[in-house]
Amino acid sequence: MKNKMVKALAIMMSVSTITMMGSASVYASETETETATEAVTEAASEAVTETATEAASEDATESDDQAAADNVAALIDKIYVQERTDTTDADCTAAKEAWDQLTDAQKELVEGEEASPEYFGRDTGDASKDDPRNGDEIGENELLVVSFGTSFNDSRAEDIKGIEDALQEAYPDWSVRRAFTAQIIINHVQARDDEKIDNMDQALQRAVDNGVKNLVVQPTHLMHGAEYDEMVEAIDGYKDKFESVAIAEPMLGEVGDDATVINDDKKAVAQAITDEAVKAAGYDSMEAAAEDGTAFVFMGHGTSHTANVTYDQMQTQMEELGFTNAFIGTVEGKPEDTACEEVIKKVQDAGFKKVVLRPLMVVAGDHANNDMAGDDEDSWKSQFEASGAFDSVDCQIEGLGRIDAVEQIYVEHTKEAIDSIAK
Repeated sequence: MKNKMVKALAIMMSVSTITMMGSASVYASETETETATEAVTEAASEAVTETATEAASEDATESDDQAAADNVAALIDKIYVQERTDTTDADCTAAKEAWDQLTDAQKELVEGEEASPEYFGRDTGDASKDDPRNGDEIGENELLVVSFGTSFNDSRAEDIKGIEDALQEAYPDWSVRRAFTAQIIINHVQARDDEKIDNMDQALQRAVDNGVKNLVVQPTHLMHGAEYDEMVEAIDGYKDKFESVAIAEPMLGEVGDDATVINDDKKAVAQAITDEAVKAAGYDSMEAAAEDGTAFVFMGHGTSHTANVTYDQMQTQMEELGFTNAFIGTVEGKPEDTACEEVIKKVQDAGFKKVVLRPLMVVAGDHANNDMAGDDEDSWKSQFEASGAFDSVDCQIEGLGRIDAVEQIYVEHTKEAIDSIAK
């Protein structure tokens, strides 16, 4: 068609040129002119039709791509919920199958209320290194380890499984099982990695079905907060189905009334996390880091629960240990003096020019990777850098659960719970 158009245009241009020049020796006949005009009209018509067809085809393809992506987004949003339903298993399977059928270009278009390409596409490590600990044949004594959970595979294997492994090694006569309290995370891991983790009801019913007589529950939560309260409420509904039930203390023990209240658990955790932080940063001690102008900022989650005072207590504990370069902050919750901008002021006023950010959380999951160390402008790393007050801002993305000293705190708390049953 292009050749026909070119030829016709050439004839027309020749005719037009010769006519305009008024040459006495060469004239274009009416027949030639009509032929050229018809050819141009036909070629132009075909070109317009072809262009329109191609455009329509492209529009249809783009529409189909978006429809396929929107379908996956809707399926992800359906399982991004905190309640398990009769269709949850099928919904998880459907979401993953639909995702796998998308092209790379279509995957980039996935966007919903909670859905994004990262839901299935982000590489968080090898899920096969984890153990969901959801097996039967439990025996009479069960040690149920309850965690909020994380969809970050490496952290789940190193932090949560690290605690579970330490407890199983310490108490070989007890069968360690797992429960997560966040159904959203359970669904994410199941849909993406085909790893099925029990929620509280599933884990407790599994214990009942297996004839467990003595149940000890060890939460991996930091404190007696909202998640802890919800866990206790769930256990209360099953207490009469066991001969004995004991709930162990969370990591930081009792909360206390105000910011001045500290205890041996908080002291042990403060020492453990600072030891790990200075080692990872290449210092011999917190004092050596302080002399080099380095501050360590430990970012906790925060909560609207009254237990939020625990974070202020941890700041008090750091000061009691003489760590002038240790600062505690929170992503959420009140009071606002633990918010990022307030912590930045504290570090700046203290005169430190280097900052190391580290999570004060059992796992290094979404908050650690995104809220703390992410590249978005509202991440803690970005806010510290944007302040212009520091020469360097580094991140250590490691959860507390992989620290041996922290694992031993849980081991001791579990021992107290087991001993209480034996009495």
